[in-house]
Amino acid sequence: MARTIVYIDGFNLYYRALRGTPHKWLDIAAMSAAALPATCQIERVNYYAAHISGRVDPDAPRRQHAYLRAIQTLPNVAVHFGSFMVTQKWSGVVQPPNFRPPVTQPAVPNPQVAYVWKTEEKGSDVNLGVHLVRDAFRGNFDLAAVLTNDTDLVEPIRIVTQELGMHVTLLSPGGKPATSLAGVASNVRHIQPYIGPCQLPNPIHVPGKKPITKPASW
Repeated sequence: MARTIVYIDGFNLYYRALRGTPHKWLDIAAMSAAALPATCQIERVNYYAAHISGRVDPDAPRRQHAYLRAIQTLPNVAVHFGSFMVTQKWSGVVQPPNFRPPVTQPAVPNPQVAYVWKTEEKGSDVNLGVHLVRDAFRGNFDLAAVLTNDTDLVEPIRIVTQELGMHVTLLSPGGKPATSLAGVASNVRHIQPYIGPCQLPNPIHVPGKKPITKPASW
C-alpha cells in the first residue's frame, strides 16, 4: 500500500466542481479514496480554505461554517486557513466588442476605469505548496494527490516530482486541467464521477453537540 496524503485547494474545488450543483455537501475523504487507486492508503486529507466574506451574500459565512464543521468530523481530515480579503480598488474597464452608444444619446467619453470591490483569497495556495514540499522532504508520503487547477502550484509539484523523484497525482476538479500542471504531475485523475456519490450524511450527529445540518439552499 502506498502511504498517501491528499492536498485539496478548497477554492478551486468549490468554483470548478461544486458551485451551481446539488453536490456541495461533499465528503472529501470518500471522494479522495474513490478517485485514487485502491493501492493508496490515505493517511491524511489536507483542506485549504479561507473564511469568506458575507458582503455579497450575508448567509455565505454560515453555510461555509457548517461545511467546515462537517468535514472536520471526518477521520484524518485537517483544515488549514489562509485569509479572505475584500477591498475597493480602481480597475480598468473592458468595453464590449463593437460597442456603439445609441445615436439619441449625447456623445460622452466611455469610462476607462471603475471603482470596484475586489475579493482575494490569500495564503491558501502558499500553504498547500509549502506543506506539499515539506512532507516530501520529510518522506511523509509515498504518493501525494493535489486537487487544484491553480497554476501557482506548478513549481511546488515540479520540485516534488522532478527534483525529489516522488509521485504526485493531479486531481482535476473539472474539465481539462491546466497544461502546465499536467506537465509536471506524474498523472492526472478526474474527480467529477465521484462527487455525486460521495456526499456527507445529513444531519451529522456529533456526540454531546447539536447535529450539523446541510444548508437548506444546498
